[in-house]
Amino acid sequence: MTVVVIVALLGAAIFYGAYHLLKRTEPFALGEHCMVTTPDGTLDLDIEQAQVAATIAAVAVRRKLPERALQIAYVTAIQESKLANLPYGDRDSVGVFQQRPSMGWGTPEQLQDPVYAARKFFAALEKVRHYTTLPLHEAAQAVQRSADGSAYADHEYNAKILSAAFIGRVPQAVHCWYPPSDKPVTPQAVAARKQLVRALGTDSSTKRGWLIAAWYVTHAQKYGLRQVRYEGVTWTAASGHDGWRKATKPVATVQVA
Repeated sequence: MTVVVIVALLGAAIFYGAYHLLKRTEPFALGEHCMVTTPDGTLDLDIEQAQVAATIAAVAVRRKLPERALQIAYVTAIQESKLANLPYGDRDSVGVFQQRPSMGWGTPEQLQDPVYAARKFFAALEKVRHYTTLPLHEAAQAVQRSADGSAYADHEYNAKILSAAFIGRVPQAVHCWYPPSDKPVTPQAVAARKQLVRALGTDSSTKRGWLIAAWYVTHAQKYGLRQVRYEGVTWTAASGHDGWRKATKPVATVQVA
């Protein structure tokens, strides 16, 4: 038994070491990815999952909802779609929350818009009596009315990590990396800002700075953004795997290029 444990530990150590060596020497060989790190733990997400998580957080903040509401949304989205904007599902369910057009949630096209889907989810959640004091999985079930509401409880720990990062409570918690484009890319900062405003509204105060910074980092590949700066740090697409680095000059509001 001791030998088996030692071998397992050695194998894990070798894998961990090889992963970080590859990350340092050939970072883009690892593909495109995002990492969320808070004092409570670290989660790996693909680009789409990170974009969805950032969008849900922005919608929650626009509605002036407590962080617990965001956690309820996350346990739901993780269970229903693994934070993916699915074009299919059980019966006619679609989207991040697997909402059904036949049940009055909206059209299939609307429900595959994460901003719209999140708005509809939160609107339903706000009608749940005392939802802020219910266990997360019970509040989620009150909205979704799933066949097995207990399954939402499996994702509560991860939901709390995500909420701390994407709501901006933990600075520098989100970073992404992806291979450079084969062709020249023109940054679409205006288009990115327009989409952010759809989710968050015009609240660009420093209080929301880290939420905004995380949103831009997760959407940087989509909009060709090369750099996101906030406070005294900078994330760059060229070295996204290294996370946030110290900047030469602090900025009071989020800046992208």
